[in-house]
Amino acid sequence: MPSRLPIQDIFAGLVTSIGTAIRYWFHYTLVAFAWLGVVPLTACRIYKCLFTGSVSSLLTLPLDILSTENLLADCLQGCFVVTCTLCAFISLVWLREQIVHGGAPQWLEQNQQQPLNGVGQQNEAQAVVNGGVENAVLDQPANPAAENVVVGENPEIQEEQVDEEEDDNEDEEDAVVEDAADANNGAQDDMNWNALEWDRAAEELTWERMLGLDGSLVFLEHVFWVVSLNTLFILVFAFCPYHIGHFSIVGLGFEEYVQASHFEGLITTIVGYVLLAVTLIVCHGLAALVKFQRSRRLLGVCYIVVKVSLLVVVEIGVFPLICGWWLDICSLEMFDATLKDRELSFQSAPGTTMFLHWLVGMVYVFYFASFILLLREVLRPGVLWFLRNLNDPDFNPVQEMIHLPIYRHLRRFILSVIVFGSIVLLMLWLPIRIIKYLLPNFLPYNVMLYSDAPVSELSLELLLLQVVLPALLEQGHTRQWLKGLVRAWTVTAGYLLDLHSYLLGDQEENENNANQQPNNQHARNNNAIPVVGEGLHAAHQAILQQGGPVGFQPYRRPLKFPLRIFLLIVFMCITLLIASLICLTLPVFAGRWLMSFWTGTAKIHELYTAACGLYVCWLTIRAVTVLVAWMPQGRRVIFQKVKEWSLMIMKTLIVAILLAGVVPLLLGLLFELVIVAPLRVPLDQTPLFYPWQDWALGVLHAKIIAAITLMGPQWWLKTVIEQVYANGIRNIDLHFIIRKLAAPVISVLLLSLCVPYIIASGVVPLLGVTAEMQNLVQRRIYPFLLMVVVLMGILSFQVRQFKRLYEHIKNDKYLVGQRLVNYERKSGKQGTSTTPPQSSQE
Repeated sequence: MPSRLPIQDIFAGLVTSIGTAIRYWFHYTLVAFAWLGVVPLTACRIYKCLFTGSVSSLLTLPLDILSTENLLADCLQGCFVVTCTLCAFISLVWLREQIVHGGAPQWLEQNQQQPLNGVGQQNEAQAVVNGGVENAVLDQPANPAAENVVVGENPEIQEEQVDEEEDDNEDEEDAVVEDAADANNGAQDDMNWNALEWDRAAEELTWERMLGLDGSLVFLEHVFWVVSLNTLFILVFAFCPYHIGHFSIVGLGFEEYVQASHFEGLITTIVGYVLLAVTLIVCHGLAALVKFQRSRRLLGVCYIVVKVSLLVVVEIGVFPLICGWWLDICSLEMFDATLKDRELSFQSAPGTTMFLHWLVGMVYVFYFASFILLLREVLRPGVLWFLRNLNDPDFNPVQEMIHLPIYRHLRRFILSVIVFGSIVLLMLWLPIRIIKYLLPNFLPYNVMLYSDAPVSELSLELLLLQVVLPALLEQGHTRQWLKGLVRAWTVTAGYLLDLHSYLLGDQEENENNANQQPNNQHARNNNAIPVVGEGLHAAHQAILQQGGPVGFQPYRRPLKFPLRIFLLIVFMCITLLIASLICLTLPVFAGRWLMSFWTGTAKIHELYTAACGLYVCWLTIRAVTVLVAWMPQGRRVIFQKVKEWSLMIMKTLIVAILLAGVVPLLLGLLFELVIVAPLRVPLDQTPLFYPWQDWALGVLHAKIIAAITLMGPQWWLKTVIEQVYANGIRNIDLHFIIRKLAAPVISVLLLSLCVPYIIASGVVPLLGVTAEMQNLVQRRIYPFLLMVVVLMGILSFQVRQFKRLYEHIKNDKYLVGQRLVNYERKSGKQGTSTTPPQSSQE
């Protein structure tokens, strides 16, 4: 092997590498053009062609697809269309999985599997009768008038479920007389799909092969199929429902009202889906009447798809939107606004207004559900029997959408709207009225989009997002405190109203019933055994129609139990009202008082005052809880703890001044000199620097740099940050942080700020240049040095890459297996080279 490679070998290796790079570049460019250009552009142009409403657009569709007008906008809109069609396809596949594995509704699978002899029918009937008798015996409620007696589930639950089952049976009475053999044949033909075979086929098709990232051109076929499926889905799931709804609205004369809503397309499509669902269920009834089993099943499955889609839109879209608008209407007086203002904002930006209200409603629903889950951790199992348990492993909302009839979903929706709306009235509208009556000058909140304060709104917003909210969310222990308050309130209300057994249960009875619970669970499982042949569908029906909560515990029922429950509800409403009053006034009042020392009489957005007051309240509550936890340990231990915490607080303050004060300030000032000032300030003007704004922007930049560092490769800064994060605040090492983190970072930032300034202000004037040149150097030296550093980094990277290429060329030419060809002996006397064996050690 020669000591250095010949020039021709290096040149040949470079040409080969460049050719390979060009080939890959062409291939990946074709892949990007196909998936990011052809597919979305074709989807958008086809979508526009179908919804234009003219025959000429269909004739000019090929030319429209090849048109170069509005390419970027059409590609973005096409990406949205492709995303919607992909989500629709995935939802259909997932819904079919739910129907196949969870069982279709009973009205869709009537007479699918019947017993083959009369003996089996008699046995099953006997089993059903026995099971019903046993359930009646087990679930029989006790005498409600007796005092201190143990009772089971509320008897109204069973009566309501029996009525619902009777209604379901009456609705499905017409489908019972169908022929069993034809139904079995139709169901067998429709259920021949085997998931395992699809899984084996999917194992061969990887994402790299499907998208074309493996270097092959097979992805062109996939592009064709994606375009075809997009067209099919647009035609079936958008074009047809929209025109059905459009013709219906025009025929009924509601076109003007729909156009006034600013959401004509969405409302028209939803109306089309509703009419399509009604048509499908009517056609399903006709097919069942004439005993067309396959058509009946196909129409039933299509109805289930449309029904579940509409229910999802109602649950996720309409209900949070109603909650958001109701919250806004009930809080108008808090912001000194009127319905006319909301109407004007809706007219100016309908999409943004609806999205913001939907988002607010979604947050409200989420926190309400979280509070219900917290209540279930405190209260006795069975108290909240009227609310669905989201943590229940047997709870499946999609199965409920598939199996339960529409009227039950409508009833549940109306009850949810009433409950959520009443809570908003109780905790928002009524407290606002009380505050305006007791404190006339406290409201309205100041929520203007401008400020006459000498503090930047952007800086305050960044401070709120980067400092206050993370501390409250990560270190607030809010859930533990709220759980403790709920438990204390429950204990107090239980002893005042003699409902301790009902709310929390009796510990003695819980221990005595611990041994009986497995037996009761075994009896419940025996009663829930489905009829032979019904399979998973019967199991899901048993889950949906079970009588009461899973973990129900008995309780002692005192005298005048309904009156006590009414007083409990009144006490709960009063407590919620007082808590809402405190939350609406105390943080804002404390924040206004504290911010007045800083900004004087200037008005500031109430978001910042509320955040500041909330932070102060959190610190106060945290300090009080810590002192209460230390009280039982004695005075000496308290003094020792105070000494330790004082030392830790001093170390934390020093670290905070360095890492949260000096470093962000230097970083923000450097960013201002390198990026902002050269772009925004002309050379004939003097840039002004605001340290407060530079610090606030530096906090954001420091967090971004720290996140990128932690996600990047291993180097000294990442090691130090990980070590500091692992030590935490309690085990903070001040010497390590200053020596390994603060000092190097501050030194680099100071050098980056001082060296260019010294060169521009100290060295350049000594060269005798003009004042204009000195000003140009002072204003442009920071971006120039940044460009020099970037170029040096690029050159060093290219040098490393060339060294790797050099080694790669040398290994390709002279390395066979694990041995070098034509290597020279260092210890032998011969000057010639020896030939190694032909075999390789790979």
